[in-house]
Amino acid sequence: MNQYFLKKECKELHAFPHVTEFALKKINSIQFESFKIETSEFLRFYYVLDGRFDWIINNEHHILFPNDLAIILPGQRFGGQKDLLDIGTVFWMHLELQQFERSGKIGLGRWSRLTDSECRTIGTILLLNNCPVISKLKEAGTIFQSMRNEFINQEIGHISRINLLLDELLILSARYLQRQDNSQRDFPQTFMKLEQTLRENLSHQWTVEEMAALVGLGTTAFSEKAKSYTGFTPLNYLINIRISEAIKLLKRSEAHVTDIALDVGFYSSQHFATTFKKLTGYTPSEFRKKNIITNE
Repeated sequence: MNQYFLKKECKELHAFPHVTEFALKKINSIQFESFKIETSEFLRFYYVLDGRFDWIINNEHHILFPNDLAIILPGQRFGGQKDLLDIGTVFWMHLELQQFERSGKIGLGRWSRLTDSECRTIGTILLLNNCPVISKLKEAGTIFQSMRNEFINQEIGHISRINLLLDELLILSARYLQRQDNSQRDFPQTFMKLEQTLRENLSHQWTVEEMAALVGLGTTAFSEKAKSYTGFTPLNYLINIRISEAIKLLKRSEAHVTDIALDVGFYSSQHFATTFKKLTGYTPSEFRKKNIITNE
């Protein structure tokens, strides 16, 4: 899928003063200082197509997987857990609001066909929502893809069509947030606890059977749920955790690369280096050197 990036000054957005950014980005390698935490001025939507993203949203840590949608309100802090974009593919869109009040009242502008009452209801749902991430919302991906096609092709009626899709995204998000109950969040919470347990003992050679037992599921059921929820098999997910932890250690510690490899569960420094480069685009030594240069 081709990358696509529009900013406010782009001619494609001249008819959409309320859209300050629209993008589809595929991240193939780590880019330092690429996603620092900042306070958002806009209503932002981020939709993950593939990969695993560690983000800080409103001062809380969230992990996003394929088909997850993140919603960031104006005034909320948002950025990468490690000040960089993780490897993967993501759509995003920044929407400038005419009005945003803590009472829940939001103003969208003349482009929207939503009534004042509908806008207030949607604003209230967004403000009262305790979880800014909606899991497995494939419909949002369809909306983003349709918007991208409209921007690219610019066929008759594309302006009206894009504005309708923006309304549709707002409606869809509010409806899912309203419906989202505790049962929908049970497995994500369980999975977060599992990841915490794995991180506390990464040097252990975890098996799928052991991980399944930790969450009280059979091996097959666990593997299916893990694949559905994260987009990865359990063992590939574990490798991503190992690399994520290795990145932290390489940035913070002077420990030898071999020691870090063993600490995070790789059986040799060569296996670690090969896997690390495959997932990040750098060898561990290159990553450490580049990180030191960047921070000087």
